[in-house]
Amino acid sequence: MNGAQSLVRTLADSGIALCLGNPGTSEIHFVEALDGEPRMRGVLGLFEGVVTGAADGYARMTGKPAVALLHLGPGFANGIAGLHNARRAGSPVVNIVGDHATSHARYTDAPLSSDIMGICRPVSHWLHATADSRSVAGDGARVVQAARRAPGQIATLLVPADAAWDEARGPAAPLPVAGPAPVESGVVDQVAKALLSGKRTALLMRGAACQRAGVEAAGRIAARTGARVMHDFFSPRVTRGAGMPGIERIPYFAEQIVESLAGLEQLILVGAPPPVTFFAYPGKPSWVTPQGCELITLARPDQDGVGALVALAQALGAKQDAPPVALLRPDLPSGRLTSFAMGQVMTRLLPEGAILADEALTATAGIDPSIIAAPWHDVLYLTGGAIGGALPFATGAALACPDRKVLAVSGDGGAMYTLQSLWTQARENLDVTTVICANRAYAVLHVELARLGAGTGGEKARAMFDLQNPQLDWVKLAGGMGVEASRAETAEDFAAQFASAMSARGPRLIEAVI
Repeated sequence: MNGAQSLVRTLADSGIALCLGNPGTSEIHFVEALDGEPRMRGVLGLFEGVVTGAADGYARMTGKPAVALLHLGPGFANGIAGLHNARRAGSPVVNIVGDHATSHARYTDAPLSSDIMGICRPVSHWLHATADSRSVAGDGARVVQAARRAPGQIATLLVPADAAWDEARGPAAPLPVAGPAPVESGVVDQVAKALLSGKRTALLMRGAACQRAGVEAAGRIAARTGARVMHDFFSPRVTRGAGMPGIERIPYFAEQIVESLAGLEQLILVGAPPPVTFFAYPGKPSWVTPQGCELITLARPDQDGVGALVALAQALGAKQDAPPVALLRPDLPSGRLTSFAMGQVMTRLLPEGAILADEALTATAGIDPSIIAAPWHDVLYLTGGAIGGALPFATGAALACPDRKVLAVSGDGGAMYTLQSLWTQARENLDVTTVICANRAYAVLHVELARLGAGTGGEKARAMFDLQNPQLDWVKLAGGMGVEASRAETAEDFAAQFASAMSARGPRLIEAVI
């Protein structure tokens, strides 16, 4: 047994069932070792940003890490944007990064030589370079343990090529993984007292607290106390829709957040940090908690926020469920295709239990008002703001949940960052419908141009934000990667194409020209 075989066996013994990779020469022995491990699936991504983003989507839906197999420093660098989002999401990800053989490392002029530790460190909670084939299996057990530390970490193991090909002692035993820390009963009692004080209060939730059990417990607390239930704009995963208690999304822009939180006297944090704006703007605040509003922590991100909410509901005697969101089945629209029309169609036709990867950006304002009342679904947001996430998130979610319909909604600009996701979806026959909101621009930047006091910009400024001359042809782009695609230019077109996609399995793309 060589080092790679001992590592792959250890990873499988530790519960790793998926390897997403873009391998090179340094990872050849790891790839070969996958043939001897039936418990681990290997999936190829044509760009490292697809690999890391899909690992994030998989982790958000399973709570477990996948392996992202990456090639030396430049390969890891190509995946950093996806790992940045995963880090902000608290997603567990195991990076296995092939490195030059130790005998080759002294040749610093070799083309792929780099400061690999320096490249990996900024987005890795845990980082280690294995010494040799005798230690690689033990390091494999440790990297999984590190990734699974609550709430989820980016753990990176560098494996020199000779540590993979030399003889090894065999696999290492899995290491214990501690779950999220419980919240002390005294803290629960203090928060219950605050909720019963009569002050205007909101719960701000993130992480597992935004999934079904947490949202339902928060709904009971709201029904008992009148508190509002909220999640931040870039939450990792939120379960919402018909039959679920309502949960408000904090808005994007500073003045909208200030208006939304105005009048609050208490903000109870459940796995969430205090809200701040995404960017700074001239004359507008970055810190948006109302003056005089007390910040109270029920659970830190590394603590059991769901358990704390359940305990809090019990402490309050909150047994009555909150009124559920009513199912909205709007009539199918006609005429000009807008984001509002798209939202109506999606709300009408989205199946129960779907997974939505949302990076629609400016189009979200039209889609969200109705789709929040579609049949219950999970929505995955762009946690770190590094665009290009929706298509990889959807790919990972479909690998995690093959029995659920997955919908990716992305702007055309963002989707170009990781359009290679479509090839992986076709190769693996994943049940993903991708909707490209084709406004032929980085539209959000036109908005930001005006908000930052620069007006509408001159010819050169506007050209830097427009996706014209030539126009992107998403039907051809998708077809070239094996995904059936169509273009919708009217509301009727979109309704017919979306209905077709929802009634069939397999990858599909709709270019929605808005």
